[in-house]
Amino acid sequence: MVDLSWVAPLLPLVAAGFGVGMLVGLTGVGGGALMTPLLISSFGVSPQVAVGTDLLYASITKTAGSWRHHVSRHVEWPIVLRLAAGSLPAAAGLLAAITFLPIDTVKLAHWIRMGLVGALPLSALAIVLYPWLTRSSPPEDHVIVPHRTPPTVLFGVILGLLVTLTSVGAGAIGVTVLAMLYPMLPAKRLVGSDIAHAVPLTLIGGLGHLGLGNVDSGLLLALLCGSIPGILIGARLAGIVPEWLLRPILAITLCYAAYAMFNK
Repeated sequence: MVDLSWVAPLLPLVAAGFGVGMLVGLTGVGGGALMTPLLISSFGVSPQVAVGTDLLYASITKTAGSWRHHVSRHVEWPIVLRLAAGSLPAAAGLLAAITFLPIDTVKLAHWIRMGLVGALPLSALAIVLYPWLTRSSPPEDHVIVPHRTPPTVLFGVILGLLVTLTSVGAGAIGVTVLAMLYPMLPAKRLVGSDIAHAVPLTLIGGLGHLGLGNVDSGLLLALLCGSIPGILIGARLAGIVPEWLLRPILAITLCYAAYAMFNK
């Protein structure tokens, strides 16, 4: 008789992955912003392990989306390279600081919590503002894209630090700031560029945390088992559930998560 008792404790994690994955499929945002505080508050996962596992989870799930956008020619690679020029060195520098500086786990956990308290409301605001910012973006692809290298690289630095510390920001915040920096870029290319940039950033952050011992492979597998079908189903249902309803609900949920994290 095969012992399957080990499966039962994983079912809530699979369900959580499915729920978050469905929201990502429906709205395109909310993955890290929902998953990390959910793991910390509801499942008792340490902040370090929650961030490290979620970063690797994000790098895997975003790779397929990035390839799809690349094939569809929705990725503005010069913008991706400008963002990466700031974010990847910033992520590597923060990981090096965590590794070599005498930072105890209690202090690091506190920094991660406070980072989430700040990042989650920003993500909530970005989720609500993004449709408004892109309402006048041109639908056609043939537009002249300005360089704007210094602000893009600087934003990449901020994003690299934020994502590596909290795993939040590579989705909603990233695409919303890109919409402000490049208002003439069609929305589909904003999303495609943001997802393409998130892949190497979350991969470097995830591998760095893996080296620090902050990744739970069983947790990662359970989340993927739930989130992959969730994303596929959510993508099929996109357009049926109105985003004008989903986005405010998602924003309120993130603000509540920040409040709960602050009081925990």
